[in-house]
Amino acid sequence: MHSDDVVWDTLGNRQFCSYKITTKTQNFCRNEYNLTGLCNRSSCPLANSQYATVREEKGRCYLYMKTIERAPFPRRLWERVLLSKNYEKALEEIDENLIYWPRFIRHKCKQRFTKITQYLIRIRKLTLKRQRKLVPLRRKIERREKRREEKALIAAQLDNAIEKELLERLKQDTYGDIYNFPIHAFDKALQQQDAESESESDAENEEEEEEDTDKREFVEADDSDLSDFEDMDKLETSSEGEQEEEEEVEQKASRSKSKGKTPLKGPARRKRPYIEIEYEEETEPTTKTKAA
Repeated sequence: MHSDDVVWDTLGNRQFCSYKITTKTQNFCRNEYNLTGLCNRSSCPLANSQYATVREEKGRCYLYMKTIERAPFPRRLWERVLLSKNYEKALEEIDENLIYWPRFIRHKCKQRFTKITQYLIRIRKLTLKRQRKLVPLRRKIERREKRREEKALIAAQLDNAIEKELLERLKQDTYGDIYNFPIHAFDKALQQQDAESESESDAENEEEEEEDTDKREFVEADDSDLSDFEDMDKLETSSEGEQEEEEEVEQKASRSKSKGKTPLKGPARRKRPYIEIEYEEETEPTTKTKAA
């Protein structure tokens, strides 16, 4: 026969319980069906044959109930009831299922259900809210990579120094005509020399252009230049005299025409420019006839 008092006396007070945690101030219970989490007579799930609790599984709340009639069947010991997502309807369902149960158990079930709904709401808000992702720093890997980079830099500097030394020896012909030298390095050295020579030539051209722009020179005039200016003056004076003579001839011709003819009515006609026309006549030479 199952007796709750005997179970509590053996587990709670005298003998060992695997779910019990003792501290200086209070004792706690780790059983998943415990209603309050405290180790006492009213909230112990093992020492109470009529017991109820609320649990959360995958975001949904369930009401678990245990009765003395199902004690011989451990597989069907707990009855599970799915509660509604609506808070008010879920409280009504708890009251309906626990209508004849002790008031302490009914009140603690409602209190546990409210706490579970509150932390589910907080979980939903945090998932929707943007969060910072914490990335762990691997110190050993960072140190290893840093050492490798330093070694690679030292090796690269050494290779460059060896390459420069070999190129200098190649220029100085220290080894004669026989060489075992990589072609790509030789081509690279030639390209560098061409680039340096081009840059030097460009710099020299720029310096020369700057010097040409800054310098100013004054040159003495030659006799040939002066004679050219005098010839130009003579041509200008002769052209002016010819223009004056042409104007006088035009005026005389216009006066003679105006005397013989009456002036025309209407708009005045434009004066045509005076044109001189010269005719050349070819004369055939006379042939001497010989007497018969």
